[in-house]
Amino acid sequence: MLVYSDDAETRAQVVTALGRRIHPDLPPVEYVECATLPVVLQQMDAGGLALAILDGEATPAGGMGVARQLKDEIFRCPPLLVLTGRAQDAWLATWSRADGVSQHPVDPMRLADAVISLLAPASAATA
Repeated sequence: MLVYSDDAETRAQVVTALGRRIHPDLPPVEYVECATLPVVLQQMDAGGLALAILDGEATPAGGMGVARQLKDEIFRCPPLLVLTGRAQDAWLATWSRADGVSQHPVDPMRLADAVISLLAPASAATA
């Protein structure tokens, strides 16, 4: 799972909130942390990622713009989840073609639910 933010604290919050085992029906998670857009693009081009979590508040390349670029450029792009600064910014995540959205500050339960809904089979997401 890729976690993108220019802020090391935000990346750490996401990794800590989700942990290594998000749901019993999902395999353990390995994280690839990225602080810059070039590294995100390199990792996404390499493939093998089940999900990318993108910080909508990152600078200079915000997660919403990155999401839109990835959806345009990556064939069979994995699901993308954008962290927004405000609930009112959820419409921007729709513009970015993100598959899911969660908010800052990182809430472990809300984030886990959003990730599970993107990764787990329908039966696991409701368990």
